[in-house]
Amino acid sequence: MTRSGQLQVPAGRLEYVWHGPAPELAPTLVLLHEGLGCVELWRDFPERLAAETGLGVMAYSRLGYGRSDPVDVPRPLTYMHEEGRDVLPAVLDAAGIQRAILIGHSDGGSIALINAGAVSDPRVRAVVTLAAHVFNEQVCVDSIRAARDAYREQGLRDRLARYHGANVDCAFWGWNRAWLDPDFWHWNIEEFLPGVRVPALVMQGEQDEYGTVAQVDAICRQLGGPVQRRLLADCGHGMHRDQPDALRKQIAAFVSEVLERDRALV
Repeated sequence: MTRSGQLQVPAGRLEYVWHGPAPELAPTLVLLHEGLGCVELWRDFPERLAAETGLGVMAYSRLGYGRSDPVDVPRPLTYMHEEGRDVLPAVLDAAGIQRAILIGHSDGGSIALINAGAVSDPRVRAVVTLAAHVFNEQVCVDSIRAARDAYREQGLRDRLARYHGANVDCAFWGWNRAWLDPDFWHWNIEEFLPGVRVPALVMQGEQDEYGTVAQVDAICRQLGGPVQRRLLADCGHGMHRDQPDALRKQIAAFVSEVLERDRALV
């Protein structure tokens, strides 16, 4: 089953796409996109992940991205906190999701960790992070500054507009200006990690241009539940673009373990 549409949450309307079984029939893998991502930029990864796992897979565009409602910019520097604590639970409500495994890429991974660590929602059974950040680093600032130059001078705006439409400036500057704000250098979400007591799979590309392995080390060291770590070779920040097959296999194996553990506890 594949369907798409919009979810109504208190903050606005969000576009979404759903592949695989409905939420009352199977657990749902909830995909949380990166800082410049949206539903369409996941490409065929959600559909193939649904086929690989046999589970429901839902991807949605956060406010200000893709074909979701716009938001005002500049964004508050706590925008990921708000997404994890307030918006994501409302998304699960609106979609009727009963059992969720959060799979977050970059900003989406940070949002997943905030949600799992702060909300303790019983619907969330596990977390997968793909190149998530829990603190800022110079390599990240340098890459985001380079993205700003590419947006202004090298055609990145036109390329992103194909996916974000009228939201393109909202999507880019909401993300870029927040991360380059001098006060964002002190951004840190490590306080939420001990509260993440569900199983976690922490992944990053060995050639990630937005973060070092110190991110993975910090997450794995401080999580409050069982954790697995995986570093993918020949892989940069865009993990689902650089190594989609390897990524799907790792996620499918982890999800199978989580669901088997859940069955054993019943």
